[in-house]
Amino acid sequence: MKQITLRQSQNSDVETIANLRAIVLRNDLTRLGRFDEEKVRQRLRNSFDPDHTWIIESDSSFVGCIALKPTLDGYLLEHFYIDPNHQGKGMGSHVLKKILEQRDVKGKRVTLNVLQGSPAKLLYERFGFKVDREDLIDVYMSVIVE
Repeated sequence: MKQITLRQSQNSDVETIANLRAIVLRNDLTRLGRFDEEKVRQRLRNSFDPDHTWIIESDSSFVGCIALKPTLDGYLLEHFYIDPNHQGKGMGSHVLKKILEQRDVKGKRVTLNVLQGSPAKLLYERFGFKVDREDLIDVYMSVIVE
């Protein structure tokens, strides 16, 4: 695997991330009858917080992002997107492991939601995430990080 690094995001990264989100979610949202190109981007813009978002780079090139935001009882993992050209190569596992190993996260509950039918659910299950509830669109999962 190539060298993977995480760097703190900046406000200027928002459109790059919004565009990646539209690419990554297109197939699942289309399958669920929910894809709207502008809404997909706008939802990212509305919840983007550069203080809690990291840019994933491989050999200094942008390949994705991940956000981990503090909540009242732990953290919310969101906006975890990897460019489709880089998926399936262990990058997601590497990044998720790095994020969950942070000292502040130990002993805390990390929650997330993933789209119904998304292969990303398997990644989260490998890291111990369990389904808390689900609806027609989303599967809500959590884990207490050991």
